[in-house]
Amino acid sequence: MSLLNASVLSSQIREEALRLGFFKAGIASAHPLSCGNNFKKWLREGRHGAMGYLERQAAIRLDPARVLSSVRSIVVLAMNYCTGQALADSPLKGRISRYAWGGDYHAVVEARLERLLDFIRRRQPSVEGLRYVDTGPVMEKAWGAETSLGWIGKNTNLITRERGSWFFIGVLLLNLELEEDAGSADFCGKCARCMQACPTGAIVAPYLLDARLCISYLTIEFRGAIPRRLRPLIGNRVFGCDDCQEVCPWNRFAVGTAERELTPAEGNLMPDLAPLIRMTPGEFKERFRASPVWRATRDGFVRNLAVALGNSGMNEAVPALEEAVRDKSPLVRAHAAWGLGQIASREACRGLRSALGQESDPEVFEEIHLALQDCGRQRAPEPGL
Repeated sequence: MSLLNASVLSSQIREEALRLGFFKAGIASAHPLSCGNNFKKWLREGRHGAMGYLERQAAIRLDPARVLSSVRSIVVLAMNYCTGQALADSPLKGRISRYAWGGDYHAVVEARLERLLDFIRRRQPSVEGLRYVDTGPVMEKAWGAETSLGWIGKNTNLITRERGSWFFIGVLLLNLELEEDAGSADFCGKCARCMQACPTGAIVAPYLLDARLCISYLTIEFRGAIPRRLRPLIGNRVFGCDDCQEVCPWNRFAVGTAERELTPAEGNLMPDLAPLIRMTPGEFKERFRASPVWRATRDGFVRNLAVALGNSGMNEAVPALEEAVRDKSPLVRAHAAWGLGQIASREACRGLRSALGQESDPEVFEEIHLALQDCGRQRAPEPGL
């Protein structure tokens, strides 16, 4: 393709992207990512936590030619998901990250990417292309920062000057030589509001996130027992955390999305915690199978609900936690026990003592034992004694 045709096609791709609902498009030439050394260091330090797939796919993620051998250009697109709602906090209601208020964004963005790819095929029938929306070995944010789309902020999110950071990122890998953008400058300046706002101190240095401390990681990606010292800091966040984005000055430019599929589903804005903690696996599937919340799994999500109810400190949460401390999942029972210990009312402590006599899992037994200590009760007996 000639330089002129590359320029024309690049302009056409940007125009079509806007028509399809993306608010901005950037183009980069395909090459190994310049952030490779930093990414490898981050992995060596274990800051990816239990996300072992990042380490296994490191070489592929850093070189797009390992994903599509013929790749020449990468198109990065931004779709707004901001809905504008303000949340009134309530301890018996849960906070779900904004991006998960609506339906499954993967389906929405992937469908638009496929339509954009069809648009390109009509102009270049021989094109080879792949599309990704955080489901493959492609570092979407890093590629966005390689284009005019935006820059990686101190909170490690991709930020645009036009709309801030409330957007999904789609990527097309193409075997076409397109006209690449100049990368964006970094406009964070001296601002450190995101670092100051992080409840757990997960932004350990500017542009450096330790996933092991991040509430989004703990409530979505992590499948085990949330470290006890971090549980009180989670508050009533049951799926993700937006604090570092809420305080970002660039998000004052955000506007409401026009995408109907991304508007909040009923019950996703500050849902009542007690009814949700009683969900069976089947009920969880029915409610969340078309939602990003599905990724947390039923047991992981109910674990989060138990932590949130415990953090409420309210006796109204006790009946739901008493049911959860008898859940089939040891993970749920352990966190429900912790929640009862945080409330430590007469009713909560009675529920813990009752559960203690029926518990056979040693890790859950230990959680109940520690929760009873929180209640100020006498040391519990060992199992079988």
